[in-house]
Amino acid sequence: MAASKLVIVESPAKARTIARFLGKDYKVEASQGHVRDFPKSQLGVDVDNDFALKYITIHGRGKILTKIRKEAKSAQEIYLATDPDREGEAISWHLAYALGMDVNQPNRIEFHEITQKAITDAIKSPRTIEMGLVDAQQARRALDRLVGYKLSPLLWAKIKKGLSAGRVQSVALRMLVEREQDIEAFIPEEYWDVTAHALLPNARGRKTTFKARLVTLDGKKAALSNEAEVTAARERVEKAHFAVYSVKNGEKRKQAAPPFTTSSLQQEAGRKLNFTTQKTMQVVQQLYEGIELEKEGMQGLVTYIRTDSVTVSQEALNAVRGYIAAQYGKEYLPAEPIIYKGRSNAQNAHEAIRPTDVNRTPDSIKQSLTKEQFQLYRLIYSRFVSSQMNPAVYDTLSMDINGDGVGLRFYGEHKRFSGFSAIYEESVDDAGEAAETVIPQMKEGDPVIIQSVDSEQHFTQPPARFTEASLVRMMDEKGIGRPSTYAPTITTIIARGYVTRESKRLFPTELGRMVNSVMTQYFAPIVDLEFTAQMEEKLDSIEAGKLEWKQMLREFYPPFEKMLEEAEQAIEKVELRDEPSDEICDKCGANMVYRVGRYGKFLACPNFPDCRNTKPVLNYIDAKCPKCGGRLLEKTSRKNRKFYGCEHYPECDFVSWEMPVDERCPKCGSYMILKRSRKGETCYLCANEACRHRVEVKQEDTEE
Repeated sequence: MAASKLVIVESPAKARTIARFLGKDYKVEASQGHVRDFPKSQLGVDVDNDFALKYITIHGRGKILTKIRKEAKSAQEIYLATDPDREGEAISWHLAYALGMDVNQPNRIEFHEITQKAITDAIKSPRTIEMGLVDAQQARRALDRLVGYKLSPLLWAKIKKGLSAGRVQSVALRMLVEREQDIEAFIPEEYWDVTAHALLPNARGRKTTFKARLVTLDGKKAALSNEAEVTAARERVEKAHFAVYSVKNGEKRKQAAPPFTTSSLQQEAGRKLNFTTQKTMQVVQQLYEGIELEKEGMQGLVTYIRTDSVTVSQEALNAVRGYIAAQYGKEYLPAEPIIYKGRSNAQNAHEAIRPTDVNRTPDSIKQSLTKEQFQLYRLIYSRFVSSQMNPAVYDTLSMDINGDGVGLRFYGEHKRFSGFSAIYEESVDDAGEAAETVIPQMKEGDPVIIQSVDSEQHFTQPPARFTEASLVRMMDEKGIGRPSTYAPTITTIIARGYVTRESKRLFPTELGRMVNSVMTQYFAPIVDLEFTAQMEEKLDSIEAGKLEWKQMLREFYPPFEKMLEEAEQAIEKVELRDEPSDEICDKCGANMVYRVGRYGKFLACPNFPDCRNTKPVLNYIDAKCPKCGGRLLEKTSRKNRKFYGCEHYPECDFVSWEMPVDERCPKCGSYMILKRSRKGETCYLCANEACRHRVEVKQEDTEE
């Protein structure tokens, strides 16, 4: 007997999960994403006919549509169950057109998690297609097509074939280039810290030691900018007679972070797990669509993953509060649920990213997950549970110590109650050192003895280069793009050779600078951060039904067309010179040059197309192969992960994920690897799992 009801989703993985919940009366088919789009070989937007759009069936989707149409003919009811966002709504609209369905009939179902209850509830409450969402997607797609298809040929003609420009990617590139320019223009300023190692004899005869920082000299801020000033200040600290001037005891409460949005998940996965934005979205998509669990079968483990909302359903709040009370005790549970406020333009109809079942702990399903799935699920799970826990409470002490015109200050804090931090602590970019945790017991008038004085030279630091995490945070804060665009934007500018990723930091290339220069000089509004954010706000207005989508294009295109005409006349052909290398082409004898491709730098013969010889760029490290004594190479895996291998591969199969060093373990004789902590501390660690002997090293000994 054929199924009487047809449900259409995007992905086969989601189809398998949903089919398990619905039973034999339902047939679940996957469209595998969009089925209609603009032609690749044409603009697809008729600027002379009020921006009429031309859609065609995407190449390769014909067979899929034929299969879906066949199932639709025999189905009594059809449900369009694509993702609950603009893109998903547009896919449903295109499917309705392809199947000849009436868009005014309630055949669209929406759910934010792939669970039995969510799916069955959605089936009971179908709705009509929301044309505001569809129109917002069409406007964005048309806008991006106009920018991309009009600007890219200009870049090909003036700079180099194969380049591209985009509304969001060009702004992201500008942010990276301007940050690099700020770094290059930065002039460091010298400053010094003076720290006193102090001794506090107390009434019981015991002694307390602590460190206090020099803050004032003769009532003025101690701003020390050279060694002579530091020497004089140290002498005054060493000779002064100190006593406690004031003691201020306090309490600090640290609140939990809200559950994840797409942006904050990408940032935290980058910091904690070293995932790229692209990898984060690939893995979390798997968790959302469904994982085969040993005892439960296919289950969606997290809620919808493209969201800028921090709201949580009442049902999920009740569940997590019950879990916290049972697992951690009532002292960890707030009297009322914690309600977080998101951005003013957040789509609060969505939820934050959270586990679909709080009782499905990471450890309970670990055997069913890959390492990466487990790491990301644990991150999402811990963040969600901690978000509904009481604050962490710290005892704080701030103390001023004065003597002979010299002012010292001590600050310390001690965690009295762990609260949410019992299971989760949020990471930050470029974190400084934590405050001291030893809190000495003292009162005003207590004498303080200075045992020794240290001084340390510093220089003010330029702004940090962006990581993927910090770039996503900046784009999110400035309203550049939307949750679904962050990962593909970064992937695109790296793939185009505009940006390279080195040690997690993003560096604009010479090509990237050149493209940015053209864009900022001739298309300033397109790469203006405020303009781009305003375009996102207009798309939100279209979604809300407050703005007609073609009106947005009517306002945008005429000035953009004028910019194009002026740029075509003004920009001269740029001579992009290849960087020469010392490598000789073994086919024609020419000096090979460095070029940038999809997977980074490579060596190419300058006589292309007559000679098509290419070679990988070999990066040797200062260590010998522990197996054969050959040189070791830094390589990159297919998943863009760095590793180290012997130059004599495949004859020698030595490989290591960690960087080997030219040191042998003093205990077992095995080779050692370089390890760096998040605080920047460095050591050599024995590679032998049975030994793991550790040797601390100075920073200058490990600089590459």
